[in-house]
Amino acid sequence: MQSTQWDHRLAVRADVKNLVGQAGIVLLRKVADRLGLARALAAVLPAGSGPGWRDRGLALVQLACAIALGATNLLEAEHLQFHWRPLFPSPVSDSTLRRTLEAIDAPVAARIERVRAAIRRVVWTWLTLRPGGFPWIQVAGRVLTGWYVLDLDATIVPCTSKKEGAAGTYKGSFGHMPLGAWVANTRECVAMLLRPGNAAPNDIADHKTVLAASLRQIPLPLWSKLLVRIDGAAFSHGLLDHLQALTTTRRRVRFVTGWAINQADEQAIALLPRHVWTAALRQDGSIHEIKAEDGGTVTYQVAEITGLRDLSGWPTGLRLIVRRVKPSRRDSKKLTAFEKHTGWRYQIVATNIPAHQGLCAVPGSGQAWFLDALYRDHAEVEDRVKAIKRVGLGLLPSKSWQVNTAWVVASTLAADLDAWTRLLLLHDEPELAGAEPATIRRKLYHLPARLTAHARRRTLHLDRQWPWAAAFTTAWQRATELPAPA
Repeated sequence: MQSTQWDHRLAVRADVKNLVGQAGIVLLRKVADRLGLARALAAVLPAGSGPGWRDRGLALVQLACAIALGATNLLEAEHLQFHWRPLFPSPVSDSTLRRTLEAIDAPVAARIERVRAAIRRVVWTWLTLRPGGFPWIQVAGRVLTGWYVLDLDATIVPCTSKKEGAAGTYKGSFGHMPLGAWVANTRECVAMLLRPGNAAPNDIADHKTVLAASLRQIPLPLWSKLLVRIDGAAFSHGLLDHLQALTTTRRRVRFVTGWAINQADEQAIALLPRHVWTAALRQDGSIHEIKAEDGGTVTYQVAEITGLRDLSGWPTGLRLIVRRVKPSRRDSKKLTAFEKHTGWRYQIVATNIPAHQGLCAVPGSGQAWFLDALYRDHAEVEDRVKAIKRVGLGLLPSKSWQVNTAWVVASTLAADLDAWTRLLLLHDEPELAGAEPATIRRKLYHLPARLTAHARRRTLHLDRQWPWAAAFTTAWQRATELPAPA
């Protein structure tokens, strides 16, 4: 009988050369080269001399590419470069990468941040020129044209060993608690502050630091409109006053934040008549309903209590939007006496977006349901947090605080390269442009290829039956058409 085993007459030999294991590196490196990233980083990193000296800017770009492709430490970053040897014949060793990170102290990190800001300005200029223009976010069926949206959030990076700065967190785990900021329009991580694990999630000074770093990174045009969204960590006089003071003659800043309910808020809610409550909406514009435990449906409702609440001492123009829903059995133990009495669970959103339709008003800001949906859209930052934790931030590789801080800088560079590659090369491929890091690696970045040379030309051959081969070749063509670095 003829054998039908999959390994029938199968032999394995190591007799082929010029194979590229992760061909997606060419997209990341091409974008970096067109932006002049390696040369700009080399200008701000400490330089050296000698026959064995490696360019620190190029080493940092190689490390960022390795992190984007899945490296979680310096040794993995070195080993991944062996997949690219036909393209980049001189891999950077892990010891060289570590020395590069050790050279990134506070002044060097500040210079790298200025490089990122300058290159981001170029990327945003290219985005306005691409088909479709700059990406504006959409909330509850309304496009926020002209609004740049900044989301802040903290996360926990656990560790199992004693690293410098690692401590017990407020959630009972052990590790670090970095605080970051993301641009919702482009999904870029523009700031990341490494903090000890015992840092307070609502630390005002840390939020001010991240906001300042974000404003230095975002290339806002004159008379721009910026919307800042933070969860309940922003509930403090100091931070809300700071957000209010960010408005200047060249920009208008509006914020939507969480609010901790107290007795005064409950008294204001009790004064609301029944007819003012309206149904809350989802991000697609449909009514926000969930299934109840008894098999029925429960509708979220929203109302405004600004005029019923004494807001003396808070920022001028502050508005409070309250949201209620029937509590589930899991939430029954967390209800306050007021919530048990009314039979509803409440949440409040604070904002300084005016109700009138002016030059700097958000479309739909007069409706409580829209402001509620605008704040709920902030939950997408959780996806950005999970993504960057899979692009370097999820595991800090060293016991040294300084090296880990430099690793965070490299991780943000890797996240930048990944975001810029999607924005500039894959903007018409939503399946890839919005994919999770593991998904885009599996579909695009980790695609194997073979490098050949003929007539003084080199060709990278892909599997033509690969479902995303056309997207890869189109992305490469777009990368070659990007303007050369100035």
